[in-house]
Amino acid sequence: MSRSGRSAPRLTAKGMATRRRIVEGAAQEIRERGAAGTTLDDIRARTATSKSQIFHYFPGGKEELLLAVAAREAERVLEDQEPHLSDLTSWAAWQEWRDAVVRRYEQQGVDCPLGVLITELGRTTPAAQALTGRLIDQWQSALRTGIRHMQDSGEVDRRLDADRTAAALLAAVQGGVTILMSTGAIGHLEAALDTTLALLRTAAPETRPGT
Repeated sequence: MSRSGRSAPRLTAKGMATRRRIVEGAAQEIRERGAAGTTLDDIRARTATSKSQIFHYFPGGKEELLLAVAAREAERVLEDQEPHLSDLTSWAAWQEWRDAVVRRYEQQGVDCPLGVLITELGRTTPAAQALTGRLIDQWQSALRTGIRHMQDSGEVDRRLDADRTAAALLAAVQGGVTILMSTGAIGHLEAALDTTLALLRTAAPETRPGT
């Protein structure tokens, strides 16, 4: 169901491609103009679609379309960390992930399309909270998997709480990104990642005497 209470249409392959084109076009428009400055007419012009097509795929109108764009932007947050995020199996891989995160946000700068969209939708609305929650859960899960792999390979002490450590890493990233968006400075994000990863490296298994 859409937020308007109307059922979303069942889509053919062609319909899914059209819907995806509208979402991608809207995302690009919002990156250039901001959510408040983007109208449905702007999106129609960019995507070469009619008003009836927009409302066919997004019965709830602009609000439903913004939510779809926010969901796509959330996917991009994770996609931009690949293939490293899904393969945190060595210290070199963790360093490559760190570099990918810094590069992504350095390129993004102070403008965060996802943050703008979530603000526009209302941070406390159920839909926005659910979307943000899914992103955090998926991101933390990938980091937790990486930490557990390092524990299984003997690089990190098994007594370390993998889930809490993953949460701390994620909080470090988000804290650094928040400062970046406020000041334009990337240094705090780099410091947060470097420090948390250094602490993870020090969580090596204890070596028993004689081994």
